[in-house]
Amino acid sequence: MEQTTHSQLNGTQIELILGNSSKRFSGVTSTMLQVASRQRSLIPLATLGDHFLPENIESIDLLSLAKICKKPLSSGRYRVFHARRNNEMIQALILKKVFHAKLKIVFTSTAQRHHTSFTRWLMNQMDGIVSTCSAAANYLQRPADIIIPHGIDTATYHPSTNKNKSWSQLGLPGKYGIGIFGRIRKQKGLDRLIDAALPLLKQHPDFTIVITGQVQSKDRAYFDAQMAKVEQAGLQGQVVYLGELPFAEIPAMIRSMSIVTALSRNEGFGLTVLEAMASGVAVLTSDAGAWPEIVREGIDGHTVSNNNMADLSSKLADMLASPETLDDMGKQGRQRIEQHFTIEREAESLVNYFNTLNP
Repeated sequence: MEQTTHSQLNGTQIELILGNSSKRFSGVTSTMLQVASRQRSLIPLATLGDHFLPENIESIDLLSLAKICKKPLSSGRYRVFHARRNNEMIQALILKKVFHAKLKIVFTSTAQRHHTSFTRWLMNQMDGIVSTCSAAANYLQRPADIIIPHGIDTATYHPSTNKNKSWSQLGLPGKYGIGIFGRIRKQKGLDRLIDAALPLLKQHPDFTIVITGQVQSKDRAYFDAQMAKVEQAGLQGQVVYLGELPFAEIPAMIRSMSIVTALSRNEGFGLTVLEAMASGVAVLTSDAGAWPEIVREGIDGHTVSNNNMADLSSKLADMLASPETLDDMGKQGRQRIEQHFTIEREAESLVNYFNTLNP
C-alpha cells in the first residue's frame, strides 16, 4: 500500500500521531486501528507506518512528520505521539531528540510482566503513561498516569437475534456451544477446558466444545495431547476443532456460542472476553488479564483462580446444568459492555487524556 497524505497534513493541522510499526497483524495492531477509526472524528490524526490501514486512515513517513512537527500547532499546543510498542517509543524519541519535533509522547502498557531495564528507560522518557487495567499497572515501576481499558465494537460484536438458529447454521452437533478462541498454545489454557469438561460432557450431551485458532508447529504436541484425551474419553463427537478461521467469520461464531471460555495462564488484557460479552454470551475465565475487573461474578459469568481446577470444574458444571441462566448472563454482559467498555468510550477517553498534556 502506498502512503498517502491527508489534506489535513498539508495544512499541518495533524494533532495525533499513532505508531503503526509492525508488519505482522497482531492484537496491538487491531486495537490501534479500531480506536483510530473512532478517534479520527474527534481529532486530526495520521499513523507513522501504513501497515493494514483502511482507506479512511492515512499515514505519513518519518521525514515528512519531522518537518511538520518542527513547529507546534497554530494554537501553540504540541502534537501527541501515541506509542504501543518499544520501537514506536524509539521512533517518537528520534523525532523529539534528533529532529527537535514539538511532541508529547504517550505510551500504553498492557503487559502483565516486569519490563526490561531498557523498556523502563524508554518509559521514563515519556510525557505520559497509560495502562489498560489495574493488574498491568501494578507491574509498572513508573506509575501509570491513567487507566483506560480497551473497548469493543458493539456493532461488529452483537447478540444473535436467534441463538438456536445461529447455532444450527454452523452444522455442528448438539444444541449449545462452548467456545475457546485464539492461537492454540499452553498459555491459552485449552488443557484446562478439556480437563474440566471431559467428565461433564457425557452428562450434558447437548453441549459441544468448539475450538478455533492456529496451531503452530511448536505447539502441535500440546494440541495433539489434548485431542488424545478427548479420543480416550470417547467424546470426539462433542469436541470439534475448526482450525484457524478468517477474521471476518469470528464475530458470527462467537455469538453462536452459549459459553465462551478464556482460561489463559497469563494475558495482557484479553479482548476475547469483551467480544463474547458484547455478543450476549456468558463467559468463564481465569483471573488473568483484565478479566477480574470486567466480569462480574455470577452476573456476566464466572472468573476462577488460575490454579484452582476444582473451582473451574464446579463453575463449568453449574453453567452446563442451567442453559437458561446462560442467556441471562449473556444479556447482563452485553449491558456491561455497552455501559463501560465500548470502543467509542476508549477513543474519547484517550483523546481527553491527550488534551491534558498541553498547558
